[in-house]
Amino acid sequence: MDAQPLAAQVAAHFPDAFEGLRPSPRPGLLLLHHRQPTPIEATIYEPVVCLILQGRKDVTHGSRTVSFGPGEALLVSHDLPVESRVTEASPEAPYLAVVLTLDLALLRRLDLPGSDLDPAPAQSVEVHAADQGLIDAFARYLALSPQEADLVGPVILQELYVRLLMAPHCGMLRRLLRPDSHASGIAQAVRQIRADISARLVVPELARGVGMSPSLFYRTFKAITATTPLQYQKDLRLLEARRLLVAEGYGVSDAAFAVGYESPTQFSREFARKFGGSPRSQVRPRGGRLSAGRRG
Repeated sequence: MDAQPLAAQVAAHFPDAFEGLRPSPRPGLLLLHHRQPTPIEATIYEPVVCLILQGRKDVTHGSRTVSFGPGEALLVSHDLPVESRVTEASPEAPYLAVVLTLDLALLRRLDLPGSDLDPAPAQSVEVHAADQGLIDAFARYLALSPQEADLVGPVILQELYVRLLMAPHCGMLRRLLRPDSHASGIAQAVRQIRADISARLVVPELARGVGMSPSLFYRTFKAITATTPLQYQKDLRLLEARRLLVAEGYGVSDAAFAVGYESPTQFSREFARKFGGSPRSQVRPRGGRLSAGRRG
């Protein structure tokens, strides 16, 4: 399969020295560019498909790490705490990728016969080789002129979704087509947790809200997210606290209380365990640079 034409299209959107994520002119499509490997970064991946065109990346979800490179696509079906890093990139051969954010409402408007009967094992993080049809659809979507975008863009976007749903390793995505599936129930619970990360989490109430028994909910949640509901919330709290420290200038205690911690000491201990440094090391001094430390 040939991904070079699409790689050239993406590279053309980075004529300057910009590093990282850049929106494309097409709705839902983001472009990535790095000239060197990146540090480990802890973050939340929302449902996306990431197609690498050049370079290589590692993504760790729970105890599982997947590595993928040119012509391979990472599919994430649920909002998941992950650690990721670009492992292969250079000025001569930068890391290039396209990222399509997935709209569950649009997904469910598609009619894929037999998708609700898919018996194959499925995971919320999957890597598979992209076929030429998927790569070409991305290229056509990105290449649309402003005059074409309104009329042709939605058609190609729908084609991208159909191609993803038909891919052999996208069983979890197909299960999300059914609002009453366990996969959809966990997606609903995750949205509820994310809506107010400072709220006290009551697992039986979450389970009841998605029509599962507490034991079934717990098992299904852990199978899909690779973590428990309480640990999931803790990861969200720590990620948001780090953002408040770095981007908003919060003090350590203020950040801890803002995300739901009652004890700044406990917050500092758990923050250091996750990020490899104290919360204070993440505070950006006024007019200065962020203190050194492992990202993620």
